[in-house]
This record gives sequence, C-alpha cells and structure tokens, in this order.
Amino acid sequence: MDTHEEAPFGLLGRTLGHSWSVRIHNALGSQPYALFEREPNQVEEFVRTGSWRGINVTIPYKRQAAQLADERTERVQRLGVSNTLVRMNDGRILADNTDVLGFSWMLERFCRRSLGQPAAELLPGEKALVLGSGGASQAVQAALADAGMRVVVVSRSGPQTYEDLTQRHADATLVVNTTPVGMFPNCPKSVLSRQQLEALGQLRGVLDVVYNPERTGLCLLAEQLGIACESGLAMLVSQAKFASELFLDTTHPNDVVERIEDDIRAQTRNVILIGMPGCGKSSAGRRLAHLAHRPFVDLDDSFSVDHGTEPGAYIRANGEDAFRRLETQTAATYAAQSGLVIACGGGIVTREENYELLHQNGTIIMLDRPLAELSSDGRPLSQSKGVERLARERMHRYRSWADHVLPCTGSAQGDAEAICGMLGL
Repeated sequence: MDTHEEAPFGLLGRTLGHSWSVRIHNALGSQPYALFEREPNQVEEFVRTGSWRGINVTIPYKRQAAQLADERTERVQRLGVSNTLVRMNDGRILADNTDVLGFSWMLERFCRRSLGQPAAELLPGEKALVLGSGGASQAVQAALADAGMRVVVVSRSGPQTYEDLTQRHADATLVVNTTPVGMFPNCPKSVLSRQQLEALGQLRGVLDVVYNPERTGLCLLAEQLGIACESGLAMLVSQAKFASELFLDTTHPNDVVERIEDDIRAQTRNVILIGMPGCGKSSAGRRLAHLAHRPFVDLDDSFSVDHGTEPGAYIRANGEDAFRRLETQTAATYAAQSGLVIACGGGIVTREENYELLHQNGTIIMLDRPLAELSSDGRPLSQSKGVERLARERMHRYRSWADHVLPCTGSAQGDAEAICGMLGL
C-alpha cells in the first residue's frame, strides 16, 4: 500500500486496501497520490496540519471532513458530508462533495446511452427508488433531486422498507443501489430479489454505486429481465475527475472518464475459457496468462487442491451431481476476483448458476475445436457418455454463454496469441 506521508494528494480513510484511487488519480495527473489510513483520533490532526494539497475522504470520515473545513460548498452545506478537501492558497480548507457530481455525470450518460434521451427530458417528475440511507445515498438523492425526480429512500428500518417496495412503489422508473450489498467478496449477492425487480413494472433503469465486481448481483438480475443497468465504475472515475480538477485547478476533457474506465476494465476483467473437454483450455490459458502477465487458475486443478482428489476420481467415487456442487463453490471463489485467466472444466455450463459467477467480472471465451480432435483420455464423462452426446448436451450453452467464440488455431500458443489480439491484452 502506498502510504507516502509527503504525497500532496491522497485518500483518507480507515481501511483502504482495495482502493483503486491511486490508479485513477495517476491517470488524471493528480500525483503522487497516497493512501492515508488513519484511526478516528488521528483525523483532525491530519486534516488540520498535514502537508497535503488535496485529499479525497471515504467512510467513516466524510461527516468529520465537512466539519473540519473552513469553507463548504453548497453541496456540502446541504448534505453535511464531504468527500473532497482542498487546501487553498491562503491555507484555509475547502470542502466539496464530488460524489454528487460523479453520480450526476453517470446518470446523464446512462440516460443518453442506455435510455435514448437526455436526463432533462426523461427524469423530471418520475419516481426513483434509492436503496440504502448511508453516505453514498445522500449524494445520490441530491443528484436525483437536482434532476427533478421524486426520490424515495428504501432501507431496512426506515419509513419505506423492502417489504413495502413492490406494493407501494410499483410506478418507479429508476432503482439505484447505494448499499454495499453485492460488493466483493460477497458477490454476486443482490439487495433485491428477481421477483421484487420484476414486480416494478414501469422500471426502465437500474444503477448500482458498487463497482467491484463489474456486474453486481442487482445488475445481473436486471440483465436477465432486459432492464438497462450499470454499476458504479463511472461514478467512481467521474467523481475523481472532478476532485482532480479542484486539486490541480484545471479542467479535464470529458472523454478522460471513459478512457480510464476502459483501462481499468482491461486490467481487472477476468478472461474465462470454456469449451468441450479436451479442447485445450488449460494449455492455452497458461500461455495466455504468461503473455498477459496475469495469474492463471485452472478450476480442475484448484478443485484437486481443495478436495485432495482430481475431478475424474471424485466423479467416479461420488457421482457427477456431487462434483458439480463443489465445482460451483470453486468457481465462485475465483470468478469473483479480478485480473485472472481462468480455465473452466468442460461441464461448467451444466449448472445455470455458474454463468452469473463467471459473467459478473469476466469476458467468457469459448474455444471451439472440431469434435474429432478432442481426446477423452482421463475424462470419465467423455468416456461414459461419448464426445458427441456431450456436445449435444452442452454446445448450445457454450455458445450462448460466450462473449467471443475462438476457432482453435491448432496450437495452444496460437490460441493464446489470438485471444490477446481479440481482447487487446
């Protein structure tokens, strides 16, 4: 963790191990950028006497940051919380809330790109359900109110609860999750069920401020129902853009947000290989990981480590159903992580729930090798059922799950190079 005490810019919080802020601010030019972890009794001294020029503030110190500032923008005065502090030329501290600006930026792009109209034409007078009542919720509520929406806050203990949601608010057109439900590593959980989301018959969009995983559980449900959705990476990057502009007293071009988004996704999105048993997923995956400088995970090997026996032996001893249940647990562990190359067993597609596990944070690539070239050695299901039968049972799922289908080139190295070229790795 970067904790350089003399860095002019940084992020103040209590636990910051998974922050992406350093990467984002380095791209924005507000660097060196450090992670300043402080206990509650250290915050006031750090804010008032530190050598920093500009800092972002995260939970649990956003309210304290607003109180410690000498000046507060209208947004901070309205909300009582600040995520951005700037030391002005005269030494005084200005508090702003760029979370409001970041969500507004994300909301406008979502309306234009996914719903086909500017926010000013689409949102005024419509009802938005904001899930959660914490600090992120306050910023989202302010941005939605500024857009002219009727905002209803839904929480476990507030006047509007999740039990009331479908009965009292079926006319909502937008849902925004501001709770941490579904955040890594507890993914792909969702604060709402599919049934609740489906009952909101006028719903046009779902937004989630959680950005890791790339597709949260709530967004995965929205995808299943054909509802436009987006998780919180755009808000994270755009609020950093506005903070960086305050830090540097400059203006960044609007396209910088999307460029940084694309860069983060390219670095963090898993590459997941599926396909028939014996098509070369493991050998191609190892070479791809080497070329892309990424960790490699073979789910069959990981199963063997976890359970002390290789998949074929386990299937012979305990049956396929027992193996598939444990295979899903292994897939869940690795598919929630970021920046991996993952080779799946040939039967991963036999359980529908595995798709969401793989899709939440990954690009799925099917390796397509002619059946006549597939080996059944050491593969009990290929031997007992036959390759042709397995293909009839699984091929449609391979193709429907895949974001890309790669006809095998004839060598593992060739397949790996083709995937690198396909994904720009």
